Amino acid sequence: MRRPFIAGNWKMHLDRTAARQLAADLATSLKGIRDRDIALFPAFPLIPAVAAALEESPIQVGGQNLWFETEGAFTGEVSGPMLRSVGAVHVLVGHSERRHILGESDDWISLKMAAALASNLNPILCVGETLEEREGGLTEEVLSRQIRSGLGRVAADAMARVTVAYEPVWAIGTGKTATPETANAAHAFIRSEVEDLFQVSVSRELRIQYGGSVKPGNVDGLMAMPDIDGALVGGASLTADDFTRIVNFETRT
Repeated sequence: MRRPFIAGNWKMHLDRTAARQLAADLATSLKGIRDRDIALFPAFPLIPAVAAALEESPIQVGGQNLWFETEGAFTGEVSGPMLRSVGAVHVLVGHSERRHILGESDDWISLKMAAALASNLNPILCVGETLEEREGGLTEEVLSRQIRSGLGRVAADAMARVTVAYEPVWAIGTGKTATPETANAAHAFIRSEVEDLFQVSVSRELRIQYGGSVKPGNVDGLMAMPDIDGALVGGASLTADDFTRIVNFETRT
């Protein structure tokens, strides 16, 4: 069975003091967890403080984005080596907000995946369709394009370091919800695309997180699904009690 992976994306929230305190609280509440992977993704300026607070913890730290060059005249960007130097182990690539608010293209995301791996970071490739795309019957077309482009520069032997996060944009902050069965169908399709790109052994080992408004009240049902291997958690990761409950989801049988 694939080892579950729960990640908390803090987005543009918290200051240094609050981030350090939240990380310390989670280090305490999750100190006994050994059968699943956990990572926190604070804003760039907060990574060193969070990494220091988690030093004796199994919880790892990641960056929310990276640029695909290692250095240069790219004001406001951050490189993979920079992230590694302050304690990051993982990095989000192609998050829905980067795609739909900030206009990142599939090609940029593909370059970022390659840059993350070259920098010894473990990328989480985020994919997902908007409400308009879903209602237009384009879910599989969109997911196929995003997966094939995002993984287009990734070698098969590097896929063990890659996680995919399915973010149905239509289920984030819209009042609409994806049932566990709906989410699992999208995950199964993503896995089939990865099998077609690489081989069945790669697709079977790939961890696919669900990232559509995961909360304490829905995590157990989601994690009971066979193709859902973890969660990319937004707002609920900003509360120690909520995120602890999500990490401690009821183990599927």
